Amino acid sequence: MPNDPGFLPRAGAARSTLRPDIAAAALKGLTSQPKTLPPSLFYDELGCHLFYEITKLPEYYLTRTETALMERIGAELLPPGMTHATLVEFGGSEETKARYLLDLPGRFDRYISVDVAETALTEMRKRLAQSHEWLEVVPVVANFMHPLRLPPIDGPRLGFFPGSTIGNLEPSAAAAFLASARQALEPSPWFLLGADLRKSPDILIPAYDDAAGVTAAFNRNLLVRLNREAAADFDVSAFRHRAVWNDGESRIEMHLESLRPQVVHLPGATIRFAAGETIHTENSYKHTPEALVSVAQSAGWRLHRRWTDDQGLFGVFLFGP
Repeated sequence: MPNDPGFLPRAGAARSTLRPDIAAAALKGLTSQPKTLPPSLFYDELGCHLFYEITKLPEYYLTRTETALMERIGAELLPPGMTHATLVEFGGSEETKARYLLDLPGRFDRYISVDVAETALTEMRKRLAQSHEWLEVVPVVANFMHPLRLPPIDGPRLGFFPGSTIGNLEPSAAAAFLASARQALEPSPWFLLGADLRKSPDILIPAYDDAAGVTAAFNRNLLVRLNREAAADFDVSAFRHRAVWNDGESRIEMHLESLRPQVVHLPGATIRFAAGETIHTENSYKHTPEALVSVAQSAGWRLHRRWTDDQGLFGVFLFGP
């Protein structure tokens, strides 16, 4: 299982920038049983770069399958008669997929992008100001998992949640997010959702454990970040990346496995690891189309249309009120 340290910065290469919130999140997860770390910690600057590299890997079918599907469907993705509307993307600090909708003539006049990454939102706004001069771009710096109040919206609006991020949420959290999004998009909400679907582990495991070791570096960069921002002293080389298919829960799990007995220190805590003990860093649920529709219906949505690629790998779902 590749774990190429060449993707990660050398020890001491990054300047220490202590973050009490990061330290608190790490301490909470690492003192629980089993040990966990929140996947939100993946996305520092290097983590964002590594994830972008993951999306281009031959094993990682999700991005290219979704974009090919959106290209093929085109304007059929939109609710009937939707013109001069507002597109609201949740978690949209990068506009590549939104462009498939924004480029449809006359369909959208405004793009609201909601994400915690303020710098990325600022850069995205600059890019769209150059390429889409007619488009009003409204970045909203917020965590879309919290109750959200959008700027005032006139006319029709379409929520957009591509990339199968819905699979990173526990089913109850996914339902809560979809209910919150519906309320934020009232009074006439529509929602376009991308989701990776349940399939053979022979396809899933390589997508989360690529031969080049990029996903391994992405996972282990969590520890690099904790050393920098939480004053931890992880020996990053003493952990390996593991991707596991949990059939009963219908999810891929990502773990960091301790290669030997070891002790890690954080301010105010000593964390002991046995050989083979893991830190559970992420889940990625792979629902059947029917299970995903059931989650959305529990949040008050009604399925309008759904599409899948020819192999049934990925689905796009249009929900109405």
